Amino acid sequence: MAEAKAQDKLAFLLSLVPYLVDHDRVAVSEVAAHFGIKPEQIREAVRLIGVSGIPGDTAQYQHGDLFDINWDDFEENDQIVLTNRVAIDDSPRFSAREAAALIAGLQYLSALPEHADRAAIATLMAKLSRGSSAEPSQVAVQATETDSTLALIRQSVSDGVQMEFDYLNSRGEAERRRVDPLRIESMDADWYLRAWCHLREGVRTFRLDRISNPEITTAPITFRAKDVVLPDSLFEGSSDDLLVTIDVAPAAAALLIDYIPDGAVTTEVDGRLRTCIRVSHYHGLKRLLASMSGVATVIDPPEARKVVAEWAAAGAARYR
Repeated sequence: MAEAKAQDKLAFLLSLVPYLVDHDRVAVSEVAAHFGIKPEQIREAVRLIGVSGIPGDTAQYQHGDLFDINWDDFEENDQIVLTNRVAIDDSPRFSAREAAALIAGLQYLSALPEHADRAAIATLMAKLSRGSSAEPSQVAVQATETDSTLALIRQSVSDGVQMEFDYLNSRGEAERRRVDPLRIESMDADWYLRAWCHLREGVRTFRLDRISNPEITTAPITFRAKDVVLPDSLFEGSSDDLLVTIDVAPAAAALLIDYIPDGAVTTEVDGRLRTCIRVSHYHGLKRLLASMSGVATVIDPPEARKVVAEWAAAGAARYR
């Protein structure tokens, strides 16, 4: 029984220290409420932390080898402020750039409807800022035009009803679709809806920025994600796809894995890999090649080379 109590006390202390590290200044009563124990037990634990640490190179406790606390604040104001942290400050930290990148990603997630106003995300961003080796750069992520569509998709799933929208397909044709939403996925900067399409009577992938006039219906959903086997690949080939031959740097070839059709032959030409990719239209090819500037070149057909070259020239002309 005594051993169990000792283990419980150790587990509590191991939880308490990170909590105090994450709070620059915190009242004893607030800590007690957080852990659900009496304030006097918190005070006892803080006094124990104040005589805990890791011995230095001399195997003896020297100045700086123990946790330290602002004892005046603790005794007079019942506030806990760690003034010296042991071992935790010596652990590997994210660089300022790494922390900024993670914070940007969390900001992007918090902008999505399902994560809006999530306190956990805000707390994690604050921890990343405090725990990095230097002050992270200030970053901001702008909300996208597809946020309202994402909100409706999630409402459709939550309410168990189908949704309708106008969709601009790869051939530039607009059609009204009625679907059962199954899954939302992202690739690079684009978001996609995988859904059971009642017009096509099968699973289809819809890019959110091509969806317009989305509406929630009153018709119940027929298929849910658990009822449908979704392919691992986001894109499924069709007879209308265009095949384009490209040369790509070996290090970047993995970025095209979803676009290379089964059975495609890959050869090495002048230090690059020559293969073919499958695209639904040349507009998508332009977007794909724009993200791989300098590492991928269109070889064939001539029409594809012309379309990409003209698009790149038009973009460069805008900078002049």
